[in-house]
Amino acid sequence: MLIKQLSVFLENKSGRLTEVTKTLGDLDINISALSIADTTEYGILRMILTDPDKGYKALKEKGFSVRLTDVLCIATPHTPGALAKALDILSKNGISVEYMYAFEVGQKALVVIKTADNQKTIDTIVAHKNEMELINADEICQI
Repeated sequence: MLIKQLSVFLENKSGRLTEVTKTLGDLDINISALSIADTTEYGILRMILTDPDKGYKALKEKGFSVRLTDVLCIATPHTPGALAKALDILSKNGISVEYMYAFEVGQKALVVIKTADNQKTIDTIVAHKNEMELINADEICQI
């Protein structure tokens, strides 16, 4: 259930994001989900890719600062309050969210989430399968 997420540290410089996406596209690697967080000097591009290991190697060879991180993806109903309910369950179980990003697919909201304790998060989600479910990398990449 763990998903490999590729994080790329980018200088805030014109063309850097284009270079990353072109490199991945040229290798036929699809980006299934992404998030960009920025500061004044750099940004962090986080992505779920169809082939994260190949993407990591290619971007590393191009001189990018990259890292692979294990994250999880949960699905909740795409209805008002569903995400709050899922986050409340995690919070009540002592799970802190380091970061997350989300997108909707039809009747579901998919949430890529990073916590300090993946196994505890998995166990909590499985125990509350009526409110949310775990999504694996293959499912995300087929969307």
